Amino acid sequence: MSANLLVELLVEELPPKSLKQLGNSFAELLSAGLQTQDLAAKDAKITAYATPRRLVVHITNVTVQAPDKAVTQKLMPVAVGLDAQGQATPPLLKKLASLGADASVVPQLKRVLDGKAETLFLDTTVKGTSLTDGLQKALQDTIDQLPIPKVMTYQLADGWSSVNFVRPAHSLVALHGADIVPINALGLQAGRETQGHRFEAKANPIVLHNADSYTQQLATEGTVIASFAERRAEIMHQLATAAAKEHLTPINDEALLDEVTALVEHPNVLIGKFDSEFLQVPQECLILTMKANQKYFPLLDAQGKLANKFLLVSNIRPTDPAQVITGNERVVRSRLADAKFFFDQDRKKTLESHVPELDEVVYHNKLGMQGQRMYYVRAIAKMIGQQLNGEMLANQAYQAAILAKTDLLTGMVGEFPELQGIMGRYYAQHEGLGDKIAFAIEDHYKPRFSGDELPRNEVGVCLALADKLETLVDMFGIDEIPTGDKDPFALRRHALGVIRILIEKNLPLELNTLIKQVTDIVNNQDITDQWHTSYFAWKKKSGVKVTDVGFGERKIDEESTEQLLAFIYERLAGSLREQGYTAQEVDAVLSLNPQQLSDIPKRLAAVRAFAAFPEAASLAAANKRVGNILKKSEGGVNAEVNTGLLQESAEKNLNQVLIDLSLKTDTALYIKDYATFLQILTELKLPVDDFFDHVMVNVDDEKLRNNRLALLKELHQMMNQIADLSKLAS
Repeated sequence: MSANLLVELLVEELPPKSLKQLGNSFAELLSAGLQTQDLAAKDAKITAYATPRRLVVHITNVTVQAPDKAVTQKLMPVAVGLDAQGQATPPLLKKLASLGADASVVPQLKRVLDGKAETLFLDTTVKGTSLTDGLQKALQDTIDQLPIPKVMTYQLADGWSSVNFVRPAHSLVALHGADIVPINALGLQAGRETQGHRFEAKANPIVLHNADSYTQQLATEGTVIASFAERRAEIMHQLATAAAKEHLTPINDEALLDEVTALVEHPNVLIGKFDSEFLQVPQECLILTMKANQKYFPLLDAQGKLANKFLLVSNIRPTDPAQVITGNERVVRSRLADAKFFFDQDRKKTLESHVPELDEVVYHNKLGMQGQRMYYVRAIAKMIGQQLNGEMLANQAYQAAILAKTDLLTGMVGEFPELQGIMGRYYAQHEGLGDKIAFAIEDHYKPRFSGDELPRNEVGVCLALADKLETLVDMFGIDEIPTGDKDPFALRRHALGVIRILIEKNLPLELNTLIKQVTDIVNNQDITDQWHTSYFAWKKKSGVKVTDVGFGERKIDEESTEQLLAFIYERLAGSLREQGYTAQEVDAVLSLNPQQLSDIPKRLAAVRAFAAFPEAASLAAANKRVGNILKKSEGGVNAEVNTGLLQESAEKNLNQVLIDLSLKTDTALYIKDYATFLQILTELKLPVDDFFDHVMVNVDDEKLRNNRLALLKELHQMMNQIADLSKLAS
């Protein structure tokens, strides 16, 4: 008999940031456990429900008894299981007994050649699992495997026993159709009763009729929207409706929306306001305060400016919501007052006054303090600025680097670390340092995540590259290399940031040169000495005793640099594949280790266009063949082509075509017209095919052989200047 199954665990309030994942995992794990035991079909419809107080799954067409299975059981070699007379040996009888069989089945045993020896096999039928046993196992396995962020240990009602779960569980429902499945978990026996909304349920307990009546009964009797997705959609609708009445827009924050959905069972959106005087504080501070501390949705006007109103999602629907609104307004007022206090206090000191204090901020226990590190970042930013646009940009990048981390010492960033950089920009503007410096201080953290915007100006580009490259070189220098999913210093993000800035800002910087220059700066003892002098002078002036701040000793070796370059190219390859380029295209271009990353998109586009030509496949195969021939040549190929040694018309023709085409390809390469370069190569198909059809390369005559190898080397060099075309060969 098949029927739909419902399983619910009613618990105390679950961690809101984990609820969505917990709900989905509960449904997926439990249904997979039943499917593995053939109690649920592979195409069964599985529906997950999750509210702050419950994890639920509904599965269609679950059978009460799994079908019996025919199983072939491997026993042992014939030589071990049967004696010379063909009778069962004690080891075989013992094995059969463990399977619930006896000597009577010996004549039915099959003999199968398994490797070099004949082996005995027993065909048996295994009885299918009952729903009670199968669900009991599936539920326990699910509880054991749930991705619980932190387990709680609590006592059961008997006062002696204790169990571990994400939160104390209060009831268990297991209904197969209208019937209770008699299972237990977490000290609870399954039944058909559950609870509705803590304050607004119309009936408590709710006695469920059957597995399919769950959502309807929970909504009408319990005043609870069981579906996480439906509750989320309802909140979105109410937010949009309430904001539209004020001609405003709620801030878009998917993570906040998920968290609020996980906090309420019956959402009710209300609007509150705060004093307009708080709008003098940077809106990022106010928005973060409202979102992080209160889970409110700030409201923006048509220009994207923060309004002095906000939306809150309540879990109750009082007849008069004024008291709820007033209470929330009172709380947010004190939160915003704190933000205003920090902002006002921070502006009483300059960013520059915080520079010496960075010597008291630990960067890494092997690398010393943030103040020491920033001496290297300053030098790197200045070096990059000099290369990109001369002395003026170099000096601006240097000045921005001096102040880049100083907002870490401000009260606002101390309270809200997420505002680092942002507050530095506001304080720099307050001091009149100009937008170039101010925006660079904010933007040097960018891109902070996938798809984030890049620095807005050249100063920010220099500083962002300097900060990220210094971190990468430093961390690889002390062997802090990401492994598996562990990347505590966000080095993958830093590498992708460097890649995006170099490519999307079209910077004429070569990666290997840049890494070497950064390494030389980090290894420069003069810069370390400058910091030492500054540190001791500040300590002496301030009258503070010099303490051990962990002077970081840096000595980056060549091996670390090579590892870092390989790491960056790995990140680049992954990023390009995510953008839609094929593995062949990416491999073809990156095999040459192009140092100017800003060229790579052009190279990839050219390779893709080349691959569409009818000559491409033949040329790619020929290129691979040429490469293999050259690799096998003893002692390498160094000689130039001697035209006097060209004998066959096919080799003479190929040599002349290479000379003629080189004039065109050199021009295309000079102007970086890579698509035209590869298109020109299509003219090689006929002479290359003719060469391999009529010319023997590895002849006995050494001079003739070396001359033909030299010709192939020139061909290979011409074909692989944009990409390794052999990678396109199937």
